[in-house]
Amino acid sequence: MIEAPSFASSTPTAVLGGGCFWCLEAVFDRLRGVLAVESGYAGGAAANPSYEDVCSGRTGHAEVVRVTFDPAALSFRDLLKVFFAIHDPTTKDRQGGDVGTQYRSVIFCQNAEQRADAESVIAELTRAKLWDGPIVTEVSDAAPFYKAEGYHQQYFERNRRQPYCEFVVAPKVAKFRKEFIDRLKA
Repeated sequence: MIEAPSFASSTPTAVLGGGCFWCLEAVFDRLRGVLAVESGYAGGAAANPSYEDVCSGRTGHAEVVRVTFDPAALSFRDLLKVFFAIHDPTTKDRQGGDVGTQYRSVIFCQNAEQRADAESVIAELTRAKLWDGPIVTEVSDAAPFYKAEGYHQQYFERNRRQPYCEFVVAPKVAKFRKEFIDRLKA
């Protein structure tokens, strides 16, 4: 199912990939100013890919989240600061044990302002030397967003006892809660 980014809407969206979409969705769902988060796929060549297609690595899609946010409560720059804090932007095509192009770090800019902000934040983080290696996050133009299958939506909320959720997703959520306690939803 293709869902193109909503350019006409007055409510902005961000499309971000930083490893498994379950991790990103679980964190952004808890961030004040975020109105909705959907897991999906973007950046590939095939239309309407399935999870199995994307996992094969042959479609070129990344696992992403589409975050709808209230710009009066949360700027795109602040959203990016959380994004960079919850994944490793220095590893190409991997996050921890998840390996493949579908796990790459990528920002699909929805407009020129998002591109300028993304490039600016990356430059600031590079100057701050927070990581040993260089940031390899791709800054790309908007791409069609394909919503992932229903069982991927709200995955962490529905599967907290699943081993991947306990050992990978939960620690990222805990790190976010600790570092951004002032930005948590009530």
